[in-house]
Amino acid sequence: MIGNRGIVKAIFVDTHQRIHNYLRISLTDNCNLRCSYCMPDEEYDFTPASRLMQVDEIVEIAKVFVAGGVNKIRLTGGEPLVRKDAGEIIERLSGLGVQLTMTTNATRVHLFIDAMKAAGMKKVNVSLDTLDADTFILLTKRDLFEQVRSNIDLLLAEGFDVKVNAVVMRGVNDHEILDFVRWSFSSGVHVRFIEFMPFEGNHWDNARVVTWQQILLVVEAEFGGEIEKIARVPHETVKQYRLKGGAGTFAVISTMSAPFCGDCNRLRLTADGKMKNCLFSRGETDLLGALRRGESIGPLIEANVLAKAAALGGQFGTDLLSVVADDIVNRSMITIGG
Repeated sequence: MIGNRGIVKAIFVDTHQRIHNYLRISLTDNCNLRCSYCMPDEEYDFTPASRLMQVDEIVEIAKVFVAGGVNKIRLTGGEPLVRKDAGEIIERLSGLGVQLTMTTNATRVHLFIDAMKAAGMKKVNVSLDTLDADTFILLTKRDLFEQVRSNIDLLLAEGFDVKVNAVVMRGVNDHEILDFVRWSFSSGVHVRFIEFMPFEGNHWDNARVVTWQQILLVVEAEFGGEIEKIARVPHETVKQYRLKGGAGTFAVISTMSAPFCGDCNRLRLTADGKMKNCLFSRGETDLLGALRRGESIGPLIEANVLAKAAALGGQFGTDLLSVVADDIVNRSMITIGG
């Protein structure tokens, strides 16, 4: 239901009766790392600043989502903290009365830690696919491993709840699964293994996917009866576990082998102001263009939510052998937002 000024007065519900109260906002498609599964090429044409949402526009669009029931906003990229005005964006959004979180590669966290604390941010996800400095350079093409590890320690010392997202790829970093689990046990970080997903230009191959079941078999072979399963909470994307007595947890985001779409509550806003109702949705709605033309965006948001497919954007299923990456219509991961 839309009010007289286009502000949504009711919660966002799709045709599958899923309530959507979680918005992921990408601040930029720019990044200071070059992870191949996210960014197609080293030489990448980033979106010109004029086509990105400006600070006031981000806040204005976010207000409409909040009026419609969104109570959690996650800032993503690219790398959100490469924006010079990231601190201002964090400050402005913190005034909307939502739970504000972020996904970052942590290379620039030390520059924004005060703004994050002042905004009341409590949780941060850090993308880190290896615990080895040399492998980090191979994966990211940048020598910033020690900076990332230092900033993870800084976040922990400042009392943040830190989740570490690691995309597991066969023959690349799957041999580090146990190292990540041991790190979660001793450090208090919450490790989230992510199944390798197909996006435009990321050279996805089903043979490189390490599934939830395969990851768990590796951990069980080493730790056996020490593993405790943690009950899933509604809308959670992970299958979560801990080692008995551990300070942190480990989990798997099983998008490819066992998706969690049934109670999905997430919506996405790209850095150029396009709304996507699923990470894998074919279509998107231009909210920024409508806002700049002075049009009401509330009805556009509602229509986009109603068009949401039952699972995985309606583009593929969980039989990995039948997934053809070239047939999936989507952006590259970096232009969608992590």
